Amino acid sequence: MTTRAPRRDAVENRAGILDAARATLSADPYASVDVIARSAGLSRRTLYGHFDDRDALIRELISSGAQRFNAIAAAVADADARLALARLAARLWHEAAHVQVAAALALDEAHVEHTADALAPLRRTVAALVRRGQEDGSFRTDLAAPTLARLIEEMARTVISRTDAASSGAANLAVRTVLSIAGLSWREADDLLTAHPDIVADTTEAVA
Repeated sequence: MTTRAPRRDAVENRAGILDAARATLSADPYASVDVIARSAGLSRRTLYGHFDDRDALIRELISSGAQRFNAIAAAVADADARLALARLAARLWHEAAHVQVAAALALDEAHVEHTADALAPLRRTVAALVRRGQEDGSFRTDLAAPTLARLIEEMARTVISRTDAASSGAANLAVRTVLSIAGLSWREADDLLTAHPDIVADTTEAVA
């Protein structure tokens, strides 16, 4: 038995709903299904033909966003664990800054379990970076690798939720905060970012 591909208009409607949801939730995190449907130029009934409820729509947004985050993690290839972590933090901040409200929703307690599952590849990358940094002496070793990786995740979550992405130096703050949790002093982080200004500069230009 063959599975029929979705009709083109159905695919376009679904994509339109997701785009509208991102934009609408960025303006109002509590926007209703009705508001999102109107923003997409569709009826509420059509929206419910694609998503069972508002939570299902948000979970789909989380999944599609996680795919981009996971792809970013897979593309970071610096041999130096400090550089790799800094570059990963900067690129993830750049991505999250464009959809900060949606990112905050993804990290909300109501969706954190689904987000954790969707971001499993990214979390494995962070864990591997932590182990590598501890082995070569770049990162702190007073904490077990899984604990340190979790602390880095939690700090990144806090920064995304509580920092204004449009504020001056936001990307720099995000990167330095992650490096600090990993065990670098502020002087070590400063030296690293001074030697590699492209890490934060590219992100600052892209967000601006």
